[in-house]
Amino acid sequence: MPNISASSTRSLSDVHESVATDQVSTWRRMLAFAGPAYLISVGYMDPGNWATDLDGGARFGYRLLWVLVMSNAMAILLQTLSARLGIVTGRDLAQACRETYPRPVNIALWFLCEIAIVACDLAEVLGAAIALNLLFHIPLLAGVAITSLDTLLVLWFQKAGIRYLEAFILALIVVIAGCFTVEIIMAKPDYAGVAAGLIPTIDRHTLYIAIAILGATVMPHNLYLHSALVQTRRIGNSVKQKQAACRYNLVDCVVALNGAMFVNAAILVLAGTIFFRVHQEVNEIQQAYVLLAPLMGTVLAAKLFGVALLASGQSSTLTGTMAGQIVMEGFLNIRVRPWLRRLVTRALAIIPAFIVIWLAGSHGTFQLLLLSQVILSVQLPFAIIPLLQFTNDPQRMGQFASGWKIRATGWATAIVVLSLNVWLAGQSISEWASGAGSFAPLIWTVSVALCVSLLGLLGWIMTQPYRRSHSKPATLGVEEQTRDLVTVQRYRRILVPLDHSRLDRLTLSHAAGLAQRDGARLYLLHVEEGVTSQMYGSESSTAEVQAGREYLNRLVGSLAEMKIEVETAIRHGSKPGTEIIAYAREMSADLLVMGAHGHRRIKDLIFGTTIDPVRHALNLPILVVREPNP
Repeated sequence: MPNISASSTRSLSDVHESVATDQVSTWRRMLAFAGPAYLISVGYMDPGNWATDLDGGARFGYRLLWVLVMSNAMAILLQTLSARLGIVTGRDLAQACRETYPRPVNIALWFLCEIAIVACDLAEVLGAAIALNLLFHIPLLAGVAITSLDTLLVLWFQKAGIRYLEAFILALIVVIAGCFTVEIIMAKPDYAGVAAGLIPTIDRHTLYIAIAILGATVMPHNLYLHSALVQTRRIGNSVKQKQAACRYNLVDCVVALNGAMFVNAAILVLAGTIFFRVHQEVNEIQQAYVLLAPLMGTVLAAKLFGVALLASGQSSTLTGTMAGQIVMEGFLNIRVRPWLRRLVTRALAIIPAFIVIWLAGSHGTFQLLLLSQVILSVQLPFAIIPLLQFTNDPQRMGQFASGWKIRATGWATAIVVLSLNVWLAGQSISEWASGAGSFAPLIWTVSVALCVSLLGLLGWIMTQPYRRSHSKPATLGVEEQTRDLVTVQRYRRILVPLDHSRLDRLTLSHAAGLAQRDGARLYLLHVEEGVTSQMYGSESSTAEVQAGREYLNRLVGSLAEMKIEVETAIRHGSKPGTEIIAYAREMSADLLVMGAHGHRRIKDLIFGTTIDPVRHALNLPILVVREPNP
């Protein structure tokens, strides 16, 4: 059965089901499905990861490699579930939340996700600016400004098609991986130490960086993005077709995310080999670039590092735009032009970047990068838990609902993330309060209130499935979505403003048709705008006013022959729109039928406009009847 949902409900509607997947050979089908996970993977190797991996490697050597491996395993599980949700239900994660939770909860989840996207975009802005500074000696502030121009690149790819964007991203990933392959070969790490780093160990000193690495690796907004990107493939609605799509997307996830883990591990191993060996802490990415050449004995190492950083920043910023669009449309059902969406997101990232660079210089940028990744980690449970609930739900997923092994692994992942975040929150608040002096009570009060609010929201979401009878029903798929999609609206009180022009007949013909169908009452309104009417109001008795009353009486007679109930009213004033609004509210209209003469530009200035102020002031359906062209 073809997907007949309205385009406005589709994720990324301009590229929805734009890629065919009905190739005969297995290899060609795999290539057709390949792509979404590569767009996702760039978020796992963005400049925020560089900051956490460099800091972790320089301070603790290879000890935090196990965090990367664990984070990557979590990422593969969660991104696979995200892809399955999009394939099976035809909904992205944000849309599924909107259809399940009440509006206040959706607004809160949207706000938290927007904060995560801004934090991610901030890391991309700083990373690209730092790369431009290292390679071309462009000042950081100028580099931050230049990064805003990538909006044009995003718009071009959106017009060219999703496959062109995927090809470009894949080329940047190859550049990043190639640079670090050469770097690792040149660094000659201690492979025994690398193997030892895969054994989990953690303490209070490594906690902050470990959670930052986790937040940089498992990106919350990527869960929303992946569930939408898989819908760019033309899959079909049969069980067999969806099973094949899930299988191919699993392969796509494993290959792409393991590639991203290689890049992250290479950065950490490089830092552990070069900087930890000589007890050199790295407090900024620029410092790593400068030290690589003398410590490795070649300028090539630093240049490769800079090229990879620039490619990382540009690749990840492209997918951030799409994630922002999906989140806003999904949670709020609001579609914003892509260029405006990108401009707002980038502005929110550029402003704090400018402030930090201006006040704290390059050292502040590194700390801001680390903080941005911790923010991402704190937001993770609010994306993970809804995803697990939806993919575990047989009513929503049918036979594609997760089995007990996947459920157990998924909830274990959620518990690990939530536990680490609670630990981090307590440690961070304590450190802030200890350094705040007399403001310590205020820090504790605000921080505790915020944490309690977030935990309360999380608790509500976690218990929602047990209160399903009081919430919105789950979405089961295309057939269930379209079962009661169209209903017939009936009207009882129809208001028709008239202006004694030839357009009145056309307007009344539409209104009369609806009134006959529904048994509705028509309310005919005419606004007298003459000088006498403006001065004396209802006491006016000019020939023009008298002619208006006779005109309305003739219309009432004609409509009575059609067995339509009619009431008439004459109002006086210089602003017809104001009178229409007041009368519509007075008689509680449930439909307004207005005629439009088709004035434009200069004529609007001369003759004025009535429809715009009326439609903005009234919260009811309005049928605008346009005068036909001669």
